[in-house]
Amino acid sequence: MTNEIVYDATVGRPLLDDAKMSMRGVNVFYADKQAIHSVDLDIGKNQVIALIGPSGCGKSTFLRSLNRMNDTIDICRVEGHLMLEGQDIYDPKLDVVPLRARVGMVFQKPNPFPKSIYDNVAYGPRIHGLASRRIDLDEIVESSLQKAGLWNEVKDRLHAPGTGLSGGQQQRLCIARTIAVSPEVILMDEPCSALDPIATAKVEELIAELSQNITIAIVTHSMQQAARVSERTAYFHMGHLVEVNDTEKVFTNPEHPLTEAYITGRFG
Repeated sequence: MTNEIVYDATVGRPLLDDAKMSMRGVNVFYADKQAIHSVDLDIGKNQVIALIGPSGCGKSTFLRSLNRMNDTIDICRVEGHLMLEGQDIYDPKLDVVPLRARVGMVFQKPNPFPKSIYDNVAYGPRIHGLASRRIDLDEIVESSLQKAGLWNEVKDRLHAPGTGLSGGQQQRLCIARTIAVSPEVILMDEPCSALDPIATAKVEELIAELSQNITIAIVTHSMQQAARVSERTAYFHMGHLVEVNDTEKVFTNPEHPLTEAYITGRFG
């Protein structure tokens, strides 16, 4: 069936006037194997976009190319134009350290540093020189934990290890650590897959709040989650971006037969 499908670059591919990030002709290779094929995608400013598709379809690979996390994989090569507000993020002269402050990342499994709760959040502002005085650092830590919905739970044990928190709290700590450097974009790679339903609900509420000021791209294996948290949804299949459109349209009236087959559970 797949071989008969033509991946039409015009299907459901509205280009956005208010794009925060614009990707054109993106190809990603692991050595000789091509994982992403000629993807064109815009991510709107202060918008949540969900990337969905079957396991191994390339959605996480694509997400990691948006802040050059793939640079850490020797055999990975990225081609095409990936722009953050008009700036090519793969420009050889670009310093990836400030880029990853502007485009932060939250991973599938919570990964707090083996430090105190306070030092987990303070780490980024310290290395980026965002706070020269302790009082300023205290303010950033409190504000970030407040935004992550964690302050009331940890304010009396800021110097306890971050690794001692529950899984859901650890993930919100990682989100607090990410927002402490005031990112413009946050990439989330299945951030709730290791969490229980209550912790998942808290992270989803947090995504809604953060998206008022931050652009968010989330990879999720849960179509229900994509429908709940995102305004736009992009469907990937075998390394191709098949369809991207308003989330409601993708789930109720998809334009591509592959999207419809996935949404209705015929495969994936």
